[in-house]
Amino acid sequence: MNLRDLEYLVAVDEERHFHKAAERCFVSQPTLSGQLKKLEDELGVLLVERTRRQVVMTDVGEAVANQARTVLADAKAIKDIVQTFDDPMAGELHVGLIPTLAPYLLPQIMPAIRRLYPKLKLWLHEYQTAVLLEKLHRAELDLLILALPVDTDEFAELNLFKESFLLAVPRDEALANEPMISLGELSKREMLLLEEGHCLRGQALDVCFMAGATENVGFHASSLETLRHMVGEGMGITLMPELAVPARQTKQDPIRYLPFQDPKPSRRIGMLYRKGSYREEAFIMIQELVQQTLAEK
Repeated sequence: MNLRDLEYLVAVDEERHFHKAAERCFVSQPTLSGQLKKLEDELGVLLVERTRRQVVMTDVGEAVANQARTVLADAKAIKDIVQTFDDPMAGELHVGLIPTLAPYLLPQIMPAIRRLYPKLKLWLHEYQTAVLLEKLHRAELDLLILALPVDTDEFAELNLFKESFLLAVPRDEALANEPMISLGELSKREMLLLEEGHCLRGQALDVCFMAGATENVGFHASSLETLRHMVGEGMGITLMPELAVPARQTKQDPIRYLPFQDPKPSRRIGMLYRKGSYREEAFIMIQELVQQTLAEK
């Protein structure tokens, strides 16, 4: 038994498809199938039921795959400990971010990270919150940057910043001439929102509820940029996180971004990682860098 065999088993368990699992592991399908058969022979059990139409994990196969994830995570931790023993800001980190944050935060902080910590190699992954949490649980990711709170006590939490929402409206909308608006001005208005799965959708629905607004049930966007284009075409109004708002705006821009009066609707952005992680020092240094960089900007 070796670590590579365990990687093959985990890939088959998660993909439930030999060809996809082989592609994920960068090997041929016969190689992957052959190694799994050797692992089964060594253990004396059937791990995977092979049929023409589907791959079914046996009960013992699922149990072994779950344990294999722990073994692989521990093996990775050993390598990382050695690599970062003298310098916590060296080596690799797999960082996950939500889609409504990654395209807007990363350009702000990555230049500073590269400049100050050239030995740190960040692998960036963008998924919705539920997927990020599962990947952190499985030790496929080391650190998450996302909207808090998250309903779990499994992970440790670090605060980063509070991000206000602005109202994005077409420039020919009556509200576009207002320098600032109150939540009450959204009463009985329809809002364009993101589709299910985005945490920002839930936060926007909370704002709608407080303001007496409703959502446009006939349209749900897959991204903030789609929402932005819809507003620019005059199809409605929406909430836009502050980092996603352009730094410079002209009178010719098709969208106006209006700040809210106090109390301003906002979301809390922070970091999650597995409790007891030996990389905690690195996470705290990243926290401080993000906070300092955004404060300067």
